Amino acid sequence: MAENIMSALAGIVRYGAGRLLDLLLPPRCLASGEIVDRQGQLSPQIWRELDFITAPLCNCCGGPFPYRIAADPAQICPACIARPPGWHRARAVFAYDAHSRPMILTFKHGDRLEGAPAFARWMARAGAEILEDTDYIVAVPLHWQRLLQRRYNQSAVLATHIGRLTGKPVIADMLRRVRSTPPLKGMNRTARYRQLKGAIAIAPQYEDAVAGARITVIDDVMTSGATAESCARALTALGAVRVDILTLARVVRPVDTFV
Repeated sequence: MAENIMSALAGIVRYGAGRLLDLLLPPRCLASGEIVDRQGQLSPQIWRELDFITAPLCNCCGGPFPYRIAADPAQICPACIARPPGWHRARAVFAYDAHSRPMILTFKHGDRLEGAPAFARWMARAGAEILEDTDYIVAVPLHWQRLLQRRYNQSAVLATHIGRLTGKPVIADMLRRVRSTPPLKGMNRTARYRQLKGAIAIAPQYEDAVAGARITVIDDVMTSGATAESCARALTALGAVRVDILTLARVVRPVDTFV
């Protein structure tokens, strides 16, 4: 009885503290900066502008089909049929475009981590089918030099929050960058693959955990699929039985050419 009372009082205190903080620092939209009801929300206008990715989509790369077809969980896009990727399934919340890009770049480079809990909730919903039976959640790594410059790995932040929501084990440092690569922005798919070849490996202390495991790799954005491919190949080389990719956003093209 006493424990229930103390728990209820603690809940009241947390609620009151949250309301006081909202009065002192009004919650603002993660994208536009407009005042919203609660922390981690988007304004109605921004929410309408985001291009959320929903079925029908490719069961492999997760890209939405550019034409109307009957929803089929086994449907694979022509690009994935022609050249199957190293991962099993990939999913993303919304398209990486002019509406979502500023919000993601602010999170990635601007120390705006308050959006991470909301992003993780969206990602957990979008990737529910792959998170259901995953053994480990891991993060796309940053090279130590870039991590020192940025001070945090946005993918590891997302992975940690998703793990809290789902109860799945998170090993944020299972993957590591063994070679520094230049920023990939502006490179075509072939150049990205070339830069990332052999750049990602498994941290030695986790090699035994990989064998026979089903692993979900978390990243903020999928652009060409080169980073996801490099992570998947490193994991499968050590015996992972399934590697899935879950990102906040992804580039969407009229006809997918991720693989």
